[in-house]
Amino acid sequence: METEEPQDAGNQRQKPGRSPPRTFREHLFHALPDYVGPYSVGVMEIEVPVREPRTFSRIKRNHMHALRMDTVLFSVFYPCDASSYASDKGKKPSKATWLPRPRALTSKGYAKFFSVPHLPVTAYIAATTMFTKLPAFRNAKLAGSHADAPPRFSSSAHSQDTLTEEDGQKTKFPVILFSHGLGGSRTCYSAICGEMASNGFIVVAVEHRDGSGARSYVNIPPCGKLASDPKINDPNPKGYYKVDYIFPRDNAQDTSPHNARGVDTELRHAQIEMRMSEIEEAYYVLELLNNGRGSWVYENNLRKKGNAGSSSKGLEGVDWPDWEGRLQLENVTAMGHSFGGATTVEIIRQSDRFPYIGQGILLDTWGQATPKSGEMTHQSLRKPLLAVNSEAFMHWPENFKALNDIAKETKDGGASCWMMTIKGSTHLSQTDFAILYPMWMSIFMKTMVHPRRAVYLTANSSLEFLSRVLPPQSITRNSWVNEGILKTKIHIADKLPVEHRPNDKWTASRLRIPNELRLRATHWIWRRSRASTVATDVKGKPLIGLANYAPGSEVWMHISPTRQEP
Repeated sequence: METEEPQDAGNQRQKPGRSPPRTFREHLFHALPDYVGPYSVGVMEIEVPVREPRTFSRIKRNHMHALRMDTVLFSVFYPCDASSYASDKGKKPSKATWLPRPRALTSKGYAKFFSVPHLPVTAYIAATTMFTKLPAFRNAKLAGSHADAPPRFSSSAHSQDTLTEEDGQKTKFPVILFSHGLGGSRTCYSAICGEMASNGFIVVAVEHRDGSGARSYVNIPPCGKLASDPKINDPNPKGYYKVDYIFPRDNAQDTSPHNARGVDTELRHAQIEMRMSEIEEAYYVLELLNNGRGSWVYENNLRKKGNAGSSSKGLEGVDWPDWEGRLQLENVTAMGHSFGGATTVEIIRQSDRFPYIGQGILLDTWGQATPKSGEMTHQSLRKPLLAVNSEAFMHWPENFKALNDIAKETKDGGASCWMMTIKGSTHLSQTDFAILYPMWMSIFMKTMVHPRRAVYLTANSSLEFLSRVLPPQSITRNSWVNEGILKTKIHIADKLPVEHRPNDKWTASRLRIPNELRLRATHWIWRRSRASTVATDVKGKPLIGLANYAPGSEVWMHISPTRQEP
């Protein structure tokens, strides 16, 4: 065991919240697992005009500004009252599709992102995840009270046992703002966002239109107020336009560790600036909801029947008055994966611009694209930070150094910082792709950890971090699982493990598996005998990966405020 003290018998889990039933068609396609926290999870999609449409930087494509913000689009994952469906006789739960609409055209966007013919990609997605649904209740009523679970031990400095809720007042939920990575969307991280929501957080997953996603559709507001014309000299303009991934000019592979020209900082910094503006717009919408102006959101929502990328359900059935005064809009958590992690770092730095952000969670951050201190702002990191990395990125020396520099900046600013790596994980292990396509992740990326275990380690370490840094009113009566992950002993940085370090050609993209064929054969033959030595899911099913680590030894801790690094 590598933890400093025995783990909380935290696997005395509370009963999971109710999930919507699966239809027959869903059993035919790849599926996302139900969330395991004590709350049922609701989801709604919102797209509204921004307050000030504008462009970012001088970068152009096809004689137009490449980075322009006209609307903001995001999904909200939140604790919900699943009984709100049962109260209406015959009303069946509605669920959102995992693949953003229009699904066939979104598939073409992914093909373009991967630079492959679109027909095979569209056909494969159609056969696997075209009809995959989020295990959440669309437009359900916001949960009215804390989940029915007794308080349990927490490593938080603020004891849950001393916290009570005032009688007659509905629960106020803490907020997380989530930023996706390159090629991502508002639903690509639904497993992690939904897990956090099932534990009592309102999670806003923004879909960035900065050219970092594979494809996104922007609906033109009825007022027609835009940053610039959607298409020059178009006599019949559509009611929407699409935003595809922007490849850096003359440097298309700026994400590669071996790219001699490095990162296109002009493009990436401009994208981060636009991303931060989208985060501000999403936060403004949350303020409207919290101030009782949900009707304005409904009236101005562009994701409704007849509009591009929209479901016929829109925001129908949402109980807007119930959202008034229900969000904790101070000490908000910024969270992001890869390029979203780089965005999160800059959000945390710019505390004057984002005074409501209290802490940040970085998931396998693209350190090379993260602005250095002083490049975009004179401010530095002074708020608590948790970095959860993949083993594949750990073996990228320049990226690992960049993350160490971020951690040092945080500590020098007087804030607590943890940095850890999930053993056997690769860059997509914290995305839904790892869960939906585990075989391809194992064969091509050489991912060794069980995909769901990687998500649970990410979510549970995040919960442990937040239980330590959030103020008491934000963690009242929480019943979060505490595996003691943040108590893992520091690993000596100069002695990083090399067993699965790939050769230079595959740096950051995959791991190396010595004697791979023999390992896979052994894994297939003896997998049942290893069931007692690995972590289990909420139903007691062992989460067996290609490589298995006992609970307490599943991560390497590089930096922690509780111990000095060796």
